[in-house]
Amino acid sequence: MAVSNIKALITGELQKVWELVLDIENYGAWRSDLSKTEVISDKKFIEYTKEGYPTTFTVTLVEPYRRWEFDMENSNMTGHWTGIFTAKGDETEIDFTERVEAKKWLLKPFVKLYLKKQQAQFVADIRKALGGM
Repeated sequence: MAVSNIKALITGELQKVWELVLDIENYGAWRSDLSKTEVISDKKFIEYTKEGYPTTFTVTLVEPYRRWEFDMENSNMTGHWTGIFTAKGDETEIDFTERVEAKKWLLKPFVKLYLKKQQAQFVADIRKALGGM
């Protein structure tokens, strides 16, 4: 299992960062890696890459303005994501951890590198959407 973590300080109040990250229906407007999202229920949603590749997410925990967790799965992997949000004055510290198991042995050597790239892009997209660095 590959584990990848990213921590970053985001310019913006905790409430704004939280609301942006959890506004799944509008991911297509600010996430550079997605074409769209489909909300199935308050516990399940699907993200589609620019190429149309789907990943299904099942929310397992929501502690408002503090912690969000979900399981994720597609044809290549299965895993769990944990996001911790902490107010730091007028900034928000995000601490995101992904634990992923590749379903295909050929992909295993590349999973951690892929996760690091995806996490860095997600943080960059959050910053851009909030208008700060």
